[in-house]
Amino acid sequence: MNIVIISGSPRDQSVSQRIALHLLDRLDRAGVGQVQLIDIRKEGLPPIQAVWNKDEQVPEEKRILVQTMDQADGFILVSPEYNGGYSPAMKNFLDHFPKRIYRRKAMGIATGSTGALGGMRASQQMQLLGLGLSTLISPRMLITPHMDQKFDEAGQLLESSFDRQVDGFVSEFLWLAGQLSTS
Repeated sequence: MNIVIISGSPRDQSVSQRIALHLLDRLDRAGVGQVQLIDIRKEGLPPIQAVWNKDEQVPEEKRILVQTMDQADGFILVSPEYNGGYSPAMKNFLDHFPKRIYRRKAMGIATGSTGALGGMRASQQMQLLGLGLSTLISPRMLITPHMDQKFDEAGQLLESSFDRQVDGFVSEFLWLAGQLSTS
């Protein structure tokens, strides 16, 4: 199985990046196949002008990125909550790719905030985004309140009681991605 985790915060000191790092480590240790992390801070995609529907539309330096996205069996989107919504940078990133890249692939949604709601409103909007992209959304989301207290900068879990939520999210996502990748 080939899983792509997309860390959707453009901020230099991204706290939600900690969640993405933790999920990368957790999936690597689970031995599910290939797991890759795309950090949109490093990709530097400009505001979208056109969807990359044809190979000749893709800038040479982004062709490996398109190949990575295309070969994924499933995606985990990790976003902070900004003013009640998910990261606009995440939306810009996802919009560069044609819908065929996402169609009938598993999508896991992980959100976080430093407040008590954990990105709940962002997760609701991301469900609509996933439907618009024609993905199949894992029903168990990872909603992370006080994310700055749950994970350290290296992505290590600081609050052991939260491990159950992470396990449930990972388990449900991997089941769905596994079902879809074998069909």
